[in-house]
Amino acid sequence: MTAVAEQPSWVELVVEAGEEASEALTNFLWELGAVGVVEESIGGTPGHLRAFFAAASDPDTLASRVNVYLEGLRALGLDAGARARVAPLADTDWNAAWREHFRPLPVGDRLLVAPPWEVPTTSERLILVIEPGRAFGTGHHGTTAGCLMLLETLIARDRPTRALDLGTGSGILAVAAARLGVTEIVACDSDPDAVAAAEANASRNGVAALVHPTLADAATLTVGPAPLVLANLLAAAHRTLAGRYGELVAAGGALVLGGLLDAEADGVAEALTAHGFVRETSVSLEGWTSLALRHAPIHASA
Repeated sequence: MTAVAEQPSWVELVVEAGEEASEALTNFLWELGAVGVVEESIGGTPGHLRAFFAAASDPDTLASRVNVYLEGLRALGLDAGARARVAPLADTDWNAAWREHFRPLPVGDRLLVAPPWEVPTTSERLILVIEPGRAFGTGHHGTTAGCLMLLETLIARDRPTRALDLGTGSGILAVAAARLGVTEIVACDSDPDAVAAAEANASRNGVAALVHPTLADAATLTVGPAPLVLANLLAAAHRTLAGRYGELVAAGGALVLGGLLDAEADGVAEALTAHGFVRETSVSLEGWTSLALRHAPIHASA
């Protein structure tokens, strides 16, 4: 009897991408149906993305669409590889590749981000158990880690009881806020997958009663101002929502912004000054800046 070779269930697409191109390319890969995207960079070598797709995806079509997108990125002057490489991946290789990238990660002074399959039994840090998935936010990306560091400092100092997390993704910032002592967090996202991920991660961390994931857009979310607002979005979104931040952050409250390339941070901070915000501090990690601003609206003199 001749043994039948087991067919792979996954294909892996690998492509080089510089810092500025990586975010746009990651979003494009999700849109193509990726079930996981990992960003890797070793030393001074060019960074690259590894995206995983179900084997039913046509490799030639995947490569062709990504190559066209890469051509567009290069035309804009961004650092992107010439061609994508697609290869079959056995189930065991998929699990190893995905899990290898996500190990427990200390962040700031008090936090430890861990995947469900490798949760430490004991730790002096507050453990955030986050399932890597389609929703953005694992703590392993510089912009998420920077937001967590600012969040830790602000909560220790201000002791806010309420917070808003705009574009919550995996819910990691909302979960962290709850674990650090905030007792009511509204976490909104316009993506149903993100809302489901945030709900699941809140349950994993025992804070489901404190974190309230909501399917809504930040621009139209119906909620009162809060003393702490978190928004790990992109620079263009921050500029668009600048006026909205002025409505959602209570007077004297703090605003934490992520998703900013280092070169974009000053411009976004300056744009927010017109809406009553003062830059307090920032964290730069791996080419990404996270900002903390204070809402100090200007009142007309009597």
